[in-house]
Amino acid sequence: MQLEPDDERILAGEQGETKQKMLELLVALGKVFGAERLVPIKSAQVSGASYKTIGKYGLEWLSSLDAKAVIPAVLNPIGMPRGRWREMGVDPDFAEKQQAVVAAYSRLGIALECTCTPYYLRETSFGDHIAWSESSAVSYANSVIGARTNREGGPGALAAALAGKTPCYGLHLPANRKPQVVIAVGADTAGWTIADYGALGYHAGKLVGNRIPFFTGIRPDRDGLKALGAAMAATGAVALYHVDGVTPEAKKNKYDIAGLETITVEGAEIKKLFKDVPVEAVAVGCPHCSPEELTAIARLLKGKRVKMPLYVFASQGVIDRNRKTVEAIEKSGAKVYADTCMVVSPVMERYKGIMVNSGKALAYVPDMCGGAARIGTTEECVRVATE
Repeated sequence: MQLEPDDERILAGEQGETKQKMLELLVALGKVFGAERLVPIKSAQVSGASYKTIGKYGLEWLSSLDAKAVIPAVLNPIGMPRGRWREMGVDPDFAEKQQAVVAAYSRLGIALECTCTPYYLRETSFGDHIAWSESSAVSYANSVIGARTNREGGPGALAAALAGKTPCYGLHLPANRKPQVVIAVGADTAGWTIADYGALGYHAGKLVGNRIPFFTGIRPDRDGLKALGAAMAATGAVALYHVDGVTPEAKKNKYDIAGLETITVEGAEIKKLFKDVPVEAVAVGCPHCSPEELTAIARLLKGKRVKMPLYVFASQGVIDRNRKTVEAIEKSGAKVYADTCMVVSPVMERYKGIMVNSGKALAYVPDMCGGAARIGTTEECVRVATE
């Protein structure tokens, strides 16, 4: 790899042991994947934030580091809402350990915004090189924004935040961003909701694995795109997808898809995922809710009271900018929590069945929470929670 003189000095230990080790990690990753250089990045998003997922040894490793992020960097959702963990029912022992994880990241200069939707908080533009790690955030950045990021591991994203650079390989290179398989949707998608697009992503991720799909026959809005990509990243390893006439690179590059394998998906394949499963709680916001999603939830809850737990998850920044909407939601008895989500919070393990409006959650809840998952539209989720 070709390194800048400043990087050579870091590798020589002139800026401390932590930065030396972080750059060694980035160089090693680059060599493994054939990168010729490091590329400066505009931002980083660091996973490995919930104590539920990193545990004792992850916390010990974080606590041993001594450096500061040199570019804007945010944290993935943690295992609890920092200001309302008691209200949510988080065990005090877990809370103490989670707070230690948060303190360790804060000391490293990582902003404690704790979200899988960092694109709602800071502007990220087409062509920006970034180093994001949460799978749905990576998918959205690459596909919907047209930024450039690989699906970084937590240590790699942290190293990139501390160095301000990442190895230039994979999806940082235009040649590696072309479609590899076509998904032709034969269903009538008029009136499709985010749950429908999440279910399509759940199914499509299993079909394409880690290939880059090109979708025809759909016209999702940004929330639909978010739901589609998040689910494909959960059931497959899709970090980039294109939608004909919708996503920026599909419009800009006019890809020639003739000769690619084409997989047809019919409506019946999607509808069969909407099974009636007994549930004890309802949770929406996986990925974290957009302002538009919060508005829709508030409208559906107007004049109603919840009869089973209804959790709504969003970033603190989105909550702060939509305070009246959040108050309207919580007037029903539902709870809107920042910092955490249904997948990484241990609180959700108390329920044997959880209803969601997300293909990503449909994929993750059984393994991460130990209960059954049922997918439905946001309207159906509210109805189940209030009737």
